[in-house]
Amino acid sequence: MERLRKYGFVAGFLVVPLTLYLVFVISPYIQAFQLALTSWNGYQRNPTYVGLANFGKLFGDEVFWQAIRNHAVILLVLPLLTIALALFFAFLLNLGGGSRGSGMRGVWGSTFYKVVFFAPQVLAVAVVSVLWKAIYRPDESGVINGALIKMGFDPVGWLTEPSLALWSLLAVMIWQAVGFYVVLFSAGMAAIPKDYFEAAALDGAGRFRLFFSITLPLLRDTIQVGWVYLGIAAFDCFALVQVLSVTAGGPDGATTVLPVEIYKTAFSYNKVGYASAMGVALFFLTITFAVLTLRVSRREKIEL
Repeated sequence: MERLRKYGFVAGFLVVPLTLYLVFVISPYIQAFQLALTSWNGYQRNPTYVGLANFGKLFGDEVFWQAIRNHAVILLVLPLLTIALALFFAFLLNLGGGSRGSGMRGVWGSTFYKVVFFAPQVLAVAVVSVLWKAIYRPDESGVINGALIKMGFDPVGWLTEPSLALWSLLAVMIWQAVGFYVVLFSAGMAAIPKDYFEAAALDGAGRFRLFFSITLPLLRDTIQVGWVYLGIAAFDCFALVQVLSVTAGGPDGATTVLPVEIYKTAFSYNKVGYASAMGVALFFLTITFAVLTLRVSRREKIEL
């Protein structure tokens, strides 16, 4: 009776959040799966069911595959460079100053640098996009091209050249994201007992050895979490592409991603059913990436 009363008390607190989760998360997913089986245009009262026809159409849609290829590039480059830069900066800010007194320390002014690195993270994505649009402007009023023109070089179409556009967007994504992971990895490094570093330093280990033999192995779980978050971000990046790129995914689809195509298909072309099929594909791509990453990188936890 006592156990029943205890579980009833706990269930009472779970009813409201579970209900909200079912209504605002699970229910839209179910509706999206249902709409993916229709040819609904967003206005019909009774959608026409077409079965799996929308998914069959996806396999022959070159725009869909172009978006997938762009996601693949972002998925490879964004987590790799962001985590590498964040680890480098976090190590410098926390342990790069060597030993002093009773413990290890970061470089001079490390607290100030943490604030500077984190600053882009507090800006809205739309603000970041507008800011970098001014930086990337193709004429002398652009920050980069203005400097190039003054040095005697021709201006570069950072966002208008198909071969450069995606890489220009990737640079902005990394610039905005790296500060958050500097703070995340700094918190992880702060949890590592400083005795480990001091003992290794006394044995003659340099900073290179300290990083790869102590810091990196003990931060593996934190890096795993960061990799999953960045991978999920690689399947999104809607606002940045929508605002910063040429014609929302241009030029010639060089920067398009699935969320942008979903938006255009649903609200510009009035093909809500087909857009829902794209959304279902994006859902399974994201879930598959997260599950595979967690399984591949799974290991026994290191006790500190």
